[in-house]
Amino acid sequence: MNRWHVHPIRVRYEETDQMGVVYHASYLTWFEIGRTEMIRQTGVTYRQLEAKQLLLPLIEASMKFKQPARYDDIVAVYTRMADLTPVSVQFESQIRRVEEEAEGAAWELDGLVDQPEGEFLVSGETKHMWVNRDWKPVRLSKQFPVLYERLQDYR
Repeated sequence: MNRWHVHPIRVRYEETDQMGVVYHASYLTWFEIGRTEMIRQTGVTYRQLEAKQLLLPLIEASMKFKQPARYDDIVAVYTRMADLTPVSVQFESQIRRVEEEAEGAAWELDGLVDQPEGEFLVSGETKHMWVNRDWKPVRLSKQFPVLYERLQDYR
């Protein structure tokens, strides 16, 4: 399938720096929102993951910046799975500015699309490892097979 999950966000003042642009670390937060909402769309919440004693810490991250987002912009956070193994998962993310005229349409976008739309701003990848509460690696396919199967549908 490998479609993109899209989730809109309006840039808040607190996410900007003195130059009036989104502070670089805010994009990592948006990547997290994107993957959280993508996993939620499978029918599983992070709360349910934690109830199963599963954690998903970040082990690698990269970002490339083309254009800044600014206060009050509407951006679309696009997320898709780049790789999935029983012990790790890698996500690809894009942040794109959505035109103000398309605001109504943007807020309706919270689901899967074939291609990202809007002005390309930032791309990135994050890699995560499935661990238990003791920070020992676990196999998602054994610990939470339902989620593992559902995530495979997103590859």
